[in-house]
Amino acid sequence: MLYCVRMDVRVPHDVDPETFERRKAAEKARAQELQRQGKWRHLWRVAGCYANVSIFDVDSHDELHELLSTLPLFPYMELSVTPLARHPSAIGDAA
Repeated sequence: MLYCVRMDVRVPHDVDPETFERRKAAEKARAQELQRQGKWRHLWRVAGCYANVSIFDVDSHDELHELLSTLPLFPYMELSVTPLARHPSAIGDAA
């Protein structure tokens, strides 16, 4: 199942900078691990925002929830999840 997920990061002003830098480094490592596994198919930065739009390929809503909740920056994220289905007018293989 494919999902489009927008992740907007909202960092509280009182977060310890060193703690946040460690979380950012761990987030990058986790994102790259999920990309290598084929679960995180695409990752795009939203210009001008601390946000990204990503495509995930997982087996279920529950798997997506589990995966997202493992992200180190998850506590600071506002997420918008959209399940995707193939459009009948699409050409080529969208998978």
